[in-house]
Amino acid sequence: MFAILCESRVALAAVANMPLLTLHTDAEIIRVQLRQNLALRHLTAAQWQELEPVLEIGDYPKGETLEHQGDASMEQYFVIDGILKRVVSNAQGKEMILRFAAENDIDTSYAAWRLKKPIPYAIRALTRVRAARVSMQHWVDFLERHAVVKAAFELEIMQLMSEVMAHTITLHLLDASGRVQRFVRKHPDLVERLPRKELASYLNLTPETLSRLNRRKTL
Repeated sequence: MFAILCESRVALAAVANMPLLTLHTDAEIIRVQLRQNLALRHLTAAQWQELEPVLEIGDYPKGETLEHQGDASMEQYFVIDGILKRVVSNAQGKEMILRFAAENDIDTSYAAWRLKKPIPYAIRALTRVRAARVSMQHWVDFLERHAVVKAAFELEIMQLMSEVMAHTITLHLLDASGRVQRFVRKHPDLVERLPRKELASYLNLTPETLSRLNRRKTL
């Protein structure tokens, strides 16, 4: 059965012009990069050999939407290069950035899949992004076969959701300077990489306010 699923994945990847890792011209370096991903770094050699045949490698231009809010078809993403952002929007088109995911991080609709609900946010490429992806069905099936991997992954999901909640709370409880200082403390690796407009939006500030705080050396 697994061989049949792999063959099906090869055909779908070819149609989508998204090569499987096993067929990618940069497969050797991509394998090294993926083995550093927080969700994959503790896989055994046997587990990696099981998962690798269904991993697709996608190169996404800046601004491309990987997952649309309200989608029922979902994927699991492992960031190789670049930055993704998770965004929620209302009927009027107003958007809120929930989180960023850079190299060695993940983004996912795992909770929505488990709850059998549409994904409640969109996932977009903030910069040009290379990521590995696998259908949520394949990923869930893989987790079900490996209890230790599943437990570690679900803990990571809980930590991710906790951080999103903490960020949302700080938007209400901290002033502008406090929000910026918290971001610098929590995400020093992203401070210089994010466009100021995107960082201001994430912190619910105007670009002008962020620039003023920057001049005061908050950033």
